[in-house]
Amino acid sequence: MPTTTWNRHHILSLADFTTAEYDTVLQTAASFQEVLSRRTKKVPTLQGQVVANLFFESSTRTRSSFELAAKRLSADTLNFAAATSSMTKGETILDTAKTYLAMGTDIMVVRHREAGVPNAIAAEMDRLGVRVSVLNAGDGQHEHPSQALLDLFTICTLIDPASPRLELLKGKKIAIVGDILHSRVARSNIWSLIASGAEVHLAAPPTLLPKLFAEYISEESGARSQESEVRSYSPNPQLFLHWQLEPALQNADFVMTLRLQKERMTAHLLPSLREYHQLFGITRTKLQLCKPNVKVLHPGPVNRGVEISSELMDDPEFSLIQSQVTSGVAVRMALLYLLGSGKA
Repeated sequence: MPTTTWNRHHILSLADFTTAEYDTVLQTAASFQEVLSRRTKKVPTLQGQVVANLFFESSTRTRSSFELAAKRLSADTLNFAAATSSMTKGETILDTAKTYLAMGTDIMVVRHREAGVPNAIAAEMDRLGVRVSVLNAGDGQHEHPSQALLDLFTICTLIDPASPRLELLKGKKIAIVGDILHSRVARSNIWSLIASGAEVHLAAPPTLLPKLFAEYISEESGARSQESEVRSYSPNPQLFLHWQLEPALQNADFVMTLRLQKERMTAHLLPSLREYHQLFGITRTKLQLCKPNVKVLHPGPVNRGVEISSELMDDPEFSLIQSQVTSGVAVRMALLYLLGSGKA
C-alpha cells in the first residue's frame, strides 16, 4: 500500500482534491486490483467496521460495487432502501443517518437525487463530534466522485498498468459527450481531468451544454475559440465547449459518452432520441475522427443505440465499459480503505 498520509475525513467532491490525493487513490486501487486477481479475494483491512450504503436513489453498479468492495475488505455492511424504510412513515434523512450511527456505522456511503444531501449528513456527523466518514456516491446534478476516480483509474492503468498516476494524462485530449447539463459524472470528471493536465472537450446540443456550465472551472481567462461562436466556446485553457460533435472528436485520445438523464430533464430539451443519435451518438464511423487507438468509456447504464451504437459498446478493441465496472470495485475498496484505515 502507498505510504502517503491520508488526512481527508469525508469524500464529497473532487473540486479540492490534490495531485497527491489522486495518486494515492490510484496507487491504492492498483494494490487492491492485484488482490482481486488472487484466488482469495478478501483482506481483513476493515474487519469489525460497519459500512452503511444509504441509497435514497435507485442504483445497480454503484451500490453493488460499494457493497462488494466493503465485503472484500471484511467490513460488515448495512443496505438501506428508501422504499422499504421508515422514511415512508415520515422519518427525515438526518434521522435515518443518526439511526445508522446508533447501530455503530463507521462509514456512510450516500446517494440521493438532490444535490447536497451527503454534505448535509457529513455536517451533522461533524456537529455530533463522531468519527463517521461520509462518501458521496452521487448527489443530484452535483458530483459523483467515485465514478470519476474509477474512470481515471481505468484510463491510467491502460496507459501504465504497473504505476497508474495522474501525470499520465497530461496533454491527452479527452472528449466528454452527452447530457452534460444534468450529469454529476461530467462535473467530477472535469475536476479530475483538468487536475491531470488533460485537454477536455465537452460536446452536446446547446440545450444540454449552456455556457453557464463554464463557471464550474473558470471564467477569468475566458476566450472565444477560432470556430464559430455559436458552435464552440473555451472558458479555460484546458476546457472547451462544443455544440457540434466533430471538433470534440478530432484527434481525441479518449471519448467519454454520457447517458441521457431523462429522469432529470424538466423540459423537452431534444427533438427525438433518433436525431440525438444521428448528431451526437458515438459510432465506429465517427471514431475515425479520433486517434487510431482511441478508447470509449460510459458510466452506465447505457441506452444502446442512443449515446453509443450497440456494436461499438461490445467491441473490445474500442470499448472500456466493462473495464470500468471491474475497476469500480478496486477503486471503491481504495476509498473505503483510506477513510476507514484511521478508525481501526
